Amino acid sequence: MSATMLESESAVRDRYSQAAQAVDANLCCPVDYDPRYLAAIPAEVIERDYGCGDPSRHIKPGETVLDLGSGTGKICFIASQVVGPAGRVIGIDMTDDMLGLARAAAPVVAERIGFGNVEFRKGRIQDLSLDLDALDHALRAAPVDGSAAFLQMESLVANLRKEKPLVADASIDVVVSNCVLNLVSGSAKKQLFAEILRVLKKGGRAVISDIVCDEPPTAEMQTDPELWSGCISGAFTETGFLEAFEEAGFCGIRILEFSAAPWQTVNGIEFRAITIEATKGKQGACFDQNQAVIYKGPFKEVLDDDGHRMERGKRYAMCAKTFALFSNPPYQDQFILVEPAETISSCAAPPWDYTRAALRHPSETKGGMARLSTTATSENCCAPASEC
Repeated sequence: MSATMLESESAVRDRYSQAAQAVDANLCCPVDYDPRYLAAIPAEVIERDYGCGDPSRHIKPGETVLDLGSGTGKICFIASQVVGPAGRVIGIDMTDDMLGLARAAAPVVAERIGFGNVEFRKGRIQDLSLDLDALDHALRAAPVDGSAAFLQMESLVANLRKEKPLVADASIDVVVSNCVLNLVSGSAKKQLFAEILRVLKKGGRAVISDIVCDEPPTAEMQTDPELWSGCISGAFTETGFLEAFEEAGFCGIRILEFSAAPWQTVNGIEFRAITIEATKGKQGACFDQNQAVIYKGPFKEVLDDDGHRMERGKRYAMCAKTFALFSNPPYQDQFILVEPAETISSCAAPPWDYTRAALRHPSETKGGMARLSTTATSENCCAPASEC
């Protein structure tokens, strides 16, 4: 880890440790949370909550949720009530003082709502493999004294990542975060997004509230620890935030909320809150099962994250992977999904031909039924039966 990274992380840890002990009003934007969920949460948690949005509005019952930079646990405790007893919530934070408040509040909230489904783990959000509680325990048992012990500790760390990861691969339905990603140093941000993708299940999504800026922060601002820990210097630009998810391999990226008015303006640069959603699902091999999609509109054409350019109303050939992706949110309302008349099993489907024409001729989906005729019925007519 570079000296700059260490300095930034230290500034963040120190400021949030202090903010766990006394309220720091400069660390948050005004956010309206659903009062139904706040009643069960202790006042000290609510008072020391620092965020810029409410990603819990976009989670569903029964889901497994991971909150990055969970702090005192407010979003976790809201999410626990949304997902219900069939769901599960995991909070990750690196600050002992914040974790102490969250862990103390967990049994109180569980008693008030009638079930406990929240746990808090110590870790860095850009490194979701390393359990820092487990590492602390190992260091207390065998303090590092000399190069031999240091090398042995390196081996232990590698083993912890592999055998007992803080968060396992493909184990999470939704990753949420509230004004925390901007606190990670610039050189570690790529790893951060890769880690979010790693822990999500296929079809899972990230719902992230954060601060973005309309112009890049100046070099002087980025070396100011106070501005960095205050969610200013490390902010993504509005376009850079979305591009970071795209570059990591996410798709279906969309803006859910965008503050019209800036939260702060520093050196003429506007900083505002945003909430985005990004989906994991385009990974994997492509096979041809004779499926097609038709873009409904309203735009004349659209371009998806894999470079498929689709004009409104035309029948486009799609591999089975992309067809399945378009069958689910956030795409499902945008397309007409055309299944083949004769189902081709995944085992029998040939690999996708990347040289084929973009359009799918109707005869491909009709298969052996291409020259048959049928009698009109109410089931296959779009008008009322009396008019067919």
